[in-house]
Formats: sequence, C-alpha cells, structure tokens
Amino acid sequence: MRRPGRELRELLANPEQGRPAEGLPSRIARDPAGVRYDHHFIVDTIEEGSRVLDLGCGRGVLLKLLVDRKNVRGTGVEIAEEKVYEAVGKGLSVYHGDIDEGLSYYPDGMFDYVILSQTLQEARATALVMCEALRVAKHLVVSFPNFGHWRARSQLLLRGRAPVTPALPYQWYETPNIHSLTIADFRLFIAGLGMKAERSFYIGRRGPVGFWPNLMAEHGVYVLTGDSVK
Repeated sequence: MRRPGRELRELLANPEQGRPAEGLPSRIARDPAGVRYDHHFIVDTIEEGSRVLDLGCGRGVLLKLLVDRKNVRGTGVEIAEEKVYEAVGKGLSVYHGDIDEGLSYYPDGMFDYVILSQTLQEARATALVMCEALRVAKHLVVSFPNFGHWRARSQLLLRGRAPVTPALPYQWYETPNIHSLTIADFRLFIAGLGMKAERSFYIGRRGPVGFWPNLMAEHGVYVLTGDSVK
C-alpha cells in the first residue's frame, strides 16, 4: 500500500501528478466486481422491501441495485432529462424535478429512506433539502466528497490553487459543487439541525477507511435520523 508521505513527495516533484482526465466524474473506490463501496454500504443499510426516495438519482444505478437486491419500492428524482430517460429505460420510476424546490408534494412519513448520494454538495438549499427529507422519511442517507482529504489540503498548501483530485475532478470554474464541506463540517452541521448519525462509513482511494476520516477519507456516507430536527 502506498503511504500518503510517498504520494506527497510525488506531488511536490510533479504538481500535475494524480490529476484526473478532463470530463471524468468523481471517482469512488469500487470492489473487484465494479460496484462502488458507498453503494455497498447503502444497499447493506436499507432494509428489504423499504420505501425509498432517491434525490438526484442520476442514471439510476444505485436505485436499480436496491430494487434488484433489496426489493425496495423505489422512486427517483433527477434534474437532468437525459439521465431521467436512461433511468426509466432501466424500468425505474424516476421523475424530472429540482430537489431545491422542496418535497411539498410528498406527505409526512411517506418513505422509509431518502437518499442523497453525491448530491448534497450540489444543492443550493442544503438545510431545506435535508429537513424535508426527514419529514417525508424515517431515515436520510447522505454521501459526499470530503474536501478535508489530505490530497486536497496538500494542493491548497503547496500549489495555492483550488484542489483537483480523483474525488474532486473539476476545475473551480466548471464544478457542479456549490458547497465545499469536510467531514468535520458535516458533523457540526447535522448537530446544529438536530439530526443524529446512526451509522457512518468512510471511503479512501482504494476502499474503506477506518481511522482519521476527516484527513484520510475521500468520501463520507451517513445514515441520519431527525427526531429533534429544528
């Protein structure tokens, strides 16, 4: 296993080292079968036959996994029309919509789980989206890229530029990410909203991370409840 110290020396020697090719989406570690580790955690978390709402579901990859492996009753919302068509082509119930407009068309407690997979950092009304999610569901599953990862920190420190890493592959002027949050930021944020983390999972460049997640993890995944949401 390569150590951060070695990669840091390589970054000093070659500032462009590790930069992903243009146009690539955020790269998340996968198992040998090609399934993302965050998807594994989410599928393992969600109970058989649950009612699931996936906000910002993209092409429906995760929702399809949940339908096939956990027999969930799944619904997706996606703003990009071409992704909606692709998800519907997989046999999924996915609708075109903007999650920043809220979930007023869904009654309280309609779902068991709401999922925000790699969507939170792109939402404009972050607190509204999360509070609405826990109004319509018992649990909220959130995953996001960690801007506090050592690779991002080192690029800011050594190059003085907005980081571009496999987990954060976009230049500052073209990124879809509105918010730059760390795992530490997220913990403080949910505490302020009165939400509780039931489970958490952290992913590094090659798989799960078991220590110092704010420094070592490229992505975080949380399962939240909100009995005292403010």
